Amino acid sequence: MNKSDALKSIAAQANRGDLVFPTNVTASLKIQEALDSPDCGLEVAAKLVITEPLIAARVVAIANSVAYSRFGGGVTNIKTAVTILGFSTLRSVIASVAMRQLSYAVSQPAIRAQMQQMWQHSAHVGALAHLLARKVSHVDPESALFAGIVHEVGSFYLLSRAEEFPSLLDRDTAPASEDAPLETHETFIGRAVLSKLMVPKRVVSAIETLWYGVRTTPPETLGDTLLLANELASVASPLDPRTPEELQALIDNSDFTVDTSTLTQILHDSAGDLSSLTNALLD
Repeated sequence: MNKSDALKSIAAQANRGDLVFPTNVTASLKIQEALDSPDCGLEVAAKLVITEPLIAARVVAIANSVAYSRFGGGVTNIKTAVTILGFSTLRSVIASVAMRQLSYAVSQPAIRAQMQQMWQHSAHVGALAHLLARKVSHVDPESALFAGIVHEVGSFYLLSRAEEFPSLLDRDTAPASEDAPLETHETFIGRAVLSKLMVPKRVVSAIETLWYGVRTTPPETLGDTLLLANELASVASPLDPRTPEELQALIDNSDFTVDTSTLTQILHDSAGDLSSLTNALLD
C-alpha cells in the first residue's frame, strides 16, 4: 500500500470515528473528557490526576518550573499544582502525556526516534509560544502553550500508525501545487485527532493558521504566535520538508522590535524561563 492509499485508509477510519489509540492513551483521554464536566472541581481534578502517575509527575514539574515560579515554587502535592496551573494548562499536560504514550506503543526504533524528535519539537514550540504570548503578542499564554504542544498531533498520530502502514514514512518529494485541495488527508486526520483530544475551537483555528496562514510581524493573534514559535524552535519537526538552511534563514529574519526591546533581546533575557518550561515538558 502506497502512502496515498494509507492516508486514505486512515482518513476513512477517522471519518467513521475509528481512530486507533493504545489503552494507556484512552485512559488519559477519559481524564480529559472528565475535566469538561460541570461537576469537575479542583478536588475531583486532583483525584483524577493522581490515577495517572505520568500526568501527576508532569503537573508537579511544570508547576515548579521558572515560568510558574511567581507562585513560590516548591510544590510537592497534586492539589496545589493543579491550583497553580489551572484547568487550561492541565489539559495541555494531559495532551502532552497522551502524545508521549503514543510513542511507547511503537516498537520500531526508527519510528520511535522520529516520534521522540517530534515530541521535542512540540515541547520547544509550546514553551516558545507560552513565552511569546506573555512577552510579545499578549494573547492567552496557556492557550499558546496548548497550541504549541498539540500543533503536530496529527503527524504524531500518523507516526504511531507507521508500523501498520510503513509507507507513511515515505517523504513527499513533489512540491504542493497551487491547485492542491485545501483539505488534505493529513489535515483531515489532524482535525479528527484534535477533536478526540477535545482541543478548543480557538486553538484549532490557531493550528489552521499554521497549516494555511501567513504570519503577521510582530505577532498579534494566537495563530501568529504559534507560527513564530514554530519558526524559532531549535528542534525541527522530523517531517518538515524544509532544509536546515531554510529553517535557519527564517530564524535569522525573525528579529523585530517590540516596545523598546527586540525579539532577540526578549529571547535572551527569558532564556531561563524558556529552558525551565521546556525541560519540565520533556522530562
